[in-house]
Formats: sequence, C-alpha cells, structure tokens
Amino acid sequence: MEDKIKICVVLGSIREGRFGERPAKWIADELKNWEGIEVELVDLKDYPMPFFDSPTSPSMMGKKYQNEMVQKWSAKVDGADAFIIVSPEYNHGYSSVLKNALDWLSPEWSKKAVGFVSYGSASGARAIEQLREVAIELNLVPIRKSVHIPWDFIMKTWSNKDISNAELFTPLRKSMGPDHLADFVNDLVWTAKALKEARKKGQ
Repeated sequence: MEDKIKICVVLGSIREGRFGERPAKWIADELKNWEGIEVELVDLKDYPMPFFDSPTSPSMMGKKYQNEMVQKWSAKVDGADAFIIVSPEYNHGYSSVLKNALDWLSPEWSKKAVGFVSYGSASGARAIEQLREVAIELNLVPIRKSVHIPWDFIMKTWSNKDISNAELFTPLRKSMGPDHLADFVNDLVWTAKALKEARKKGQ
C-alpha cells in the first residue's frame, strides 16, 4: 500500500441534482482498474466548511486549524498524492464551494499532481483554465491533459435517466486519440510518482 499512489477524486459541486456525481463516480470506478493506484471519491458535501475567514494565512498555520471540519478536510488532502478535481463551469468559472475548499489549505496541496475534469458551457474549458492558475499558486503541479465533457452529455442524462455511466462516458475515451482517459490518468500517475519520490527526499 505504501508504494501505491493515492488519488482523491474531488467532486467540486454541492448543487442539488448536480451532474458532477456522474463523471466523478465514473472516473473513480475507472481508476480502480489501474494497478498501483488507491482511489477515493471525495465529496465536498461531506466537508461543509465556513467561507474562509481566518485572520492568518493557511501557509502560516502549520496545518493547525480551529474549525473541526477544516481539520477533517486538511487530513484528507494531506494524505493524498494526487487529485482529480471534477468541477462544473458556472458563469465562465468554477464553483465557489470548490474555491473555498482550495483556499482553506496550503501546505497540504504542495508539490502534488492535479488533473481536471469539467463540464458545462464550453465543455468546462474556462473553469479549467482558472483552476490551473489557482493550482500553480498553491504549488500544485497541474498536468497538461484534461477531460472536457460537452453539454450534450448532460442533455443525454435529462432525456434518458437510466443511461449508465459506462455507456454515457465511454465515447470520451476516444475523443482525442486512442484512449484519452488512459493518457490523462497515466500522465497524472507519472507526475504523482515523481513528485512523491521527490517529497520523500525532501526536495
């Protein structure tokens, strides 16, 4: 288990009836088929943190937080080697609850790999562009590849609520090459392994 890369798939929407549950669960299930990976689906609904209101920057707190829910969130993020953040696109950006979750922590994110999955307007491209900027400031290492889910995938779930995640998302695996999801995951794992080894060496 110590040699495995632990990946948290973070569901970055708490909206009622959110579409994001479907790609988050699909990707978490797909990752279970990869060797050397331990995957966990992390739902921000389970971490109802207050809006960031600390007088001290998280970079200066030494992972010591007064709020119990923030402590729980800190422990979850700290124990991961990499992240796949699944985010909607709202009004040309990503969700406020996700920004708040990112802002509450600092060293827990540092020198770890992150990949992005988004959906909505423009297939979530603009949300991912903004997330990349924030990730770099948090000293996360975003991989180049991302997964963009077009609007018509959301519409399919409206017209056919019984459609399975496998049936819905399998076409994405061939949307940008032989297997776009495999390329995405393999890049994330490669980066996560390199960073984990560097962290062990204190680099």
